[in-house]
Amino acid sequence: MTVVWRGDFPDPFLLRARGRWFAYATQARDLDVQVMMSPDLLTWTHLGNALAGLPRWAAPGHTWSPAVLPRPDGYVLYYATRLRSAGRQALSVAVADRPEGPYVDTSDEPLVYQRSRGGSIDPDPFVDADGTPYLLWKSDDNALGGRTVLWARQLRPDGLGFDGRPVKVLRQELAWQRPLIEAPSMVLHDGTYHLLYSAGRWESQGYGVGHATAARPTGPFTVSSKDGPWLHGPGGPGGQSVAQDDDGQLHIAYHAWLDGRGRTGAQHRPGRPHAGRAKTGLARRSREVTSCSARSQLPWARALPRPMNMVGCLLGAVSAGIRATY
Repeated sequence: MTVVWRGDFPDPFLLRARGRWFAYATQARDLDVQVMMSPDLLTWTHLGNALAGLPRWAAPGHTWSPAVLPRPDGYVLYYATRLRSAGRQALSVAVADRPEGPYVDTSDEPLVYQRSRGGSIDPDPFVDADGTPYLLWKSDDNALGGRTVLWARQLRPDGLGFDGRPVKVLRQELAWQRPLIEAPSMVLHDGTYHLLYSAGRWESQGYGVGHATAARPTGPFTVSSKDGPWLHGPGGPGGQSVAQDDDGQLHIAYHAWLDGRGRTGAQHRPGRPHAGRAKTGLARRSREVTSCSARSQLPWARALPRPMNMVGCLLGAVSAGIRATY
């Protein structure tokens, strides 16, 4: 295992563009959307803030889980931010002509805001085999004491709006998923749609990644990781992202705690502070990005339902199957 970025870089999104790798992450300090660049997934250069500025309707200090969709005429950035008038999270969209930005958000209102569900977070784009783009996200039901839901909705070709209606693709039901599911991402392999998601308490070592499959990008999905996370470990891995390199090999990125213990007692990020506790969703100072050496190759159909212990690993290789360190 090789550490490739040691620092506060949670919810990493991995993108291959223009012969280079880019990674985007949740806000740290005054950087609304962090962006890094790498030639090889091992050596990273932090480029600063990818977002030129927040829209007028957004309050500063709550910018989470960015993700980028390449389009023929540029790049579209999706991210969660605070709807000032409601004090809840919502999704917004920005555009740039380069993958590193600067991304410009000229919106007058959120792209997605589910008021009755406590808000919306964790956007993640997916492009189907026929080129149809979709957006996945999580409704913040746990902010209202409810069970969380993951959603999918077909995007317009330009990625700036929607075609079709939102569809529920997964609901928190299992004991190991408590108190929530979040951070959806999707992979198509051999005609099967694989939905990866994070579940549990992000501040703890019990956080992990789950897996479900479907015959369509909008489901219905069947959960395979029923008894526990598919990917787990003392580092509390989560916030996963999958990207393909120029040779067609897939790579998975995720964050984990540096000390391997997590942080107990903190409030979950979409909720509001209780009893004087500070909200710590943006203060994950001990998340790290790491690289895993490949020891075994497992076909997706067999491997994904199998629990895996990838302690602290953040970059692993996936080709015809998933390469993982046990």
